[in-house]
Amino acid sequence: MPGENLSRDEAQERAALLSVDGYDVSLDLRSAVGEAPGGADEPRTFRSVTTIRFRCAEPGAACFADLIAPSVTAVSLNGKDLDPGEVFDGARILLEDLAAENELVVDAQCAYSRTGEGLHRFVDPEDGEVYLYTQYEPADARRVFANFEQPDLKAPFRFEVRAPEGWTVWSNGAGEKHDGVWRFAETKPISTYITCVVAGPYHYVTDTYTRTLDDGTTLEIPLGAMCRKGLARHFDADDVFLITKQGLDFFHDHFDYPYPFGKYDQAFVPEYNLGAMENPGLVTFTEEFVFRGRVTRASYERRANVILHEMAHMWFGDLVTMAWWDDLWLKESFADFMGSFSLVEATRFTSGWITFANNRKAWAYRADQLPSTHPITADIRDLQDAKLNFDGITYAKGASVLKQLVAYVGREAFLEGARRYFKRNAYGNTRLTDLLSVLEETSGRDMASWARSWLQTAGVNSLTPQVLLGEDGRIAELSVLQEAAGPAHQSAPPTGIHELRPHRVAVGLYRTEGGALVRYARAEVDVHGPRTVVGELAGAGAPELVLVNDDDLTYCKIRFDDTSLETLKDRLGDITDPLARALCWSALWNLTRDALVPARDFVDLVLRFAGRESDIGVLQMLHTWADSALTYYAAPAWRETGGRLLAEGALRELRQAEPGSQHQLTWARFFAAVASQEADLRLLRGLLDGTDKIDGLEVDQELRWAFLRPLAAHGAADESVLAAELARDDTASGKRHQVRCLAARPSAAVKAQAWAQVVESDTLSNALVEATIAGFAQPSQRELLAPYAEKYFAAIGRVWAERSIQIGMHVVRGLFPALQDSPETLEATDAWLAAHEDAPPALRRLVLEARDDLARALRGQACDARAAG
Repeated sequence: MPGENLSRDEAQERAALLSVDGYDVSLDLRSAVGEAPGGADEPRTFRSVTTIRFRCAEPGAACFADLIAPSVTAVSLNGKDLDPGEVFDGARILLEDLAAENELVVDAQCAYSRTGEGLHRFVDPEDGEVYLYTQYEPADARRVFANFEQPDLKAPFRFEVRAPEGWTVWSNGAGEKHDGVWRFAETKPISTYITCVVAGPYHYVTDTYTRTLDDGTTLEIPLGAMCRKGLARHFDADDVFLITKQGLDFFHDHFDYPYPFGKYDQAFVPEYNLGAMENPGLVTFTEEFVFRGRVTRASYERRANVILHEMAHMWFGDLVTMAWWDDLWLKESFADFMGSFSLVEATRFTSGWITFANNRKAWAYRADQLPSTHPITADIRDLQDAKLNFDGITYAKGASVLKQLVAYVGREAFLEGARRYFKRNAYGNTRLTDLLSVLEETSGRDMASWARSWLQTAGVNSLTPQVLLGEDGRIAELSVLQEAAGPAHQSAPPTGIHELRPHRVAVGLYRTEGGALVRYARAEVDVHGPRTVVGELAGAGAPELVLVNDDDLTYCKIRFDDTSLETLKDRLGDITDPLARALCWSALWNLTRDALVPARDFVDLVLRFAGRESDIGVLQMLHTWADSALTYYAAPAWRETGGRLLAEGALRELRQAEPGSQHQLTWARFFAAVASQEADLRLLRGLLDGTDKIDGLEVDQELRWAFLRPLAAHGAADESVLAAELARDDTASGKRHQVRCLAARPSAAVKAQAWAQVVESDTLSNALVEATIAGFAQPSQRELLAPYAEKYFAAIGRVWAERSIQIGMHVVRGLFPALQDSPETLEATDAWLAAHEDAPPALRRLVLEARDDLARALRGQACDARAAG
């Protein structure tokens, strides 16, 4: 039988054959504490006993159940004992001669996880306490209990759990403890990947949401929020509950379908691979959302957005689930859109669409120009494909397209379509056509042609204004030029990569009034084909700036005419509207990535105008882009100069910022990120030891680690300094920071050790693998890292075969020799791809993406070098 991967064809065959009536899952987690019985060399395991009741459409047929476990003690099918050695191959249990109605019982020893896949076990270094949680998407429930691991074989689940004394256990349903066993209410029919168990001595806070429904009845939802005990003093559960209640109000107001899963717990858990996961009744989040130090408003906005994104999934994804991962967008695009939609309309974060335009769409634009770009409705052949498709296209591009869809069909038609979609498909599975049919009903629009252009084709269009002035100096004609922009390196481009799409856009005209750049005219137009005339703007006064896609109605790369580009270079900071300003910054960053604007010019724009940016999320994004421009797109000969200029500018803004403000904190972090000169490092040391001060800047523990990272990378903080800091912050977060700083030190021995810990060993947890990789690759250490380019290509095949897919992704992405930015590295990458055409497609995809980033960097460097003359 095949191994851990599951193909779409196999899933379809199994779904046609089987119907699942229910699961009873019993887990004994008492082995989570104490010494591991098998010693350090054997995986720590727990007992998992699963009973599955299911029907078979073809009695006598054979099929299989999924289970990844070190060992199986017993298997019973319809009362007949099967030999585990014969039917279990490490990933599947062969089931032959099925009856019309069946009962499968599997007794297994499953392994606790260190990679965040399955049942993750974490030991808190601060107090020695053990914490457990599960994470399954797309297909890791089979690491915890035997099942049919595919989204369209839904069933009710009953869990019971034995846990160490003093622990509390949570699952999707409400639970009670009797005679030492936690038993949980049976769930509604749900998919395996959204079942969940959280267990341990978590700090737990409760609240209640109450609402009177239209029929006069009262809906009461018990709310809970939890984190590790060590984080309890930092946990602002009141704000988590505030956003939760605001979200529940919003979705009940608009969806006309009461929350269907009883309670609503939210667990903030350690060493989490994702931002969050929408398990019904028990949503899990990374504990990075429990802020240990001072953060900006953007961090609270991000957390609120994620809370609302996961809540939207209770309807889009949990109540109604895609049949297979091809239609992953049916839940992720909707949740991403609804997260921002509800954020703006229901919470204090009313500028959320600015963040969406500046941050989320940047993720989409990058993904949509990679050689791995794909339609929003993707072709997902198997589970490895599915794992990699949780990307900027499925999330942010899909959400951008839905934002345009709302403009296309109207807000009420869109929401009414959602309401009908929930009611018709509750607890079922759907495909694209199910959604399109209800939207056609509610809008009267032809959704098939819209879907063909936007959901079933790949790539991003560029929109450029063309302005012709008459003799009177006014606009004689303004048109919008549309181009298709595909990836640069792709032997078999996906369908529609050169598609010109219909766009509903606003075109804004800007001119100077009272020293500010303000919009004085606006027209909405439907763009079709390569050239569209905006007749409504004929006769308007000559603009200094034309902004295509003003108000961010569509998904496109904004380009500028020559006059507008010159205006931005001189006056970008004078644009008063924050969304328009954010759109211009985003467009300029795309021009830089496309080697149409030199990196040094983008850095100069940041130095001249970022200090005037009012939106803190935009400012943080500008800092990220400026750092990337210097690291990847600047000509090598200018890097040192550019780094010095950025550090000088950051320090100047830091000293000028309002004391104690979030802008001051943001500039302090950016200064640390770009500091490299001795004077800069000396100032960081002084801020750490108290000999230097900047009025209003509180150097809390998180900021201390941010200051220590550049000191470590430049050889100004040795192992003893980092050990002393860990003693000061002997927590899980402190350990991650220390590991990152240790790996960042400029020493050949340090790099060899870090490489060995990640590539040659599997003893580190997922969080420490990430921290080590983050420290390993420092832009200031290109020569030191050069020997690892060849080692990378020699190792990745073995790593992908031997390690979990999550760790494999960390290694292949994180250790690619991007800092060896030369044609020779590009040639080495091409040589590996040519020699490994039979490598797993998911592995090849990661290497192709890294190759594309490298080629883009080299084009950017060439552009920047030309600007030097």
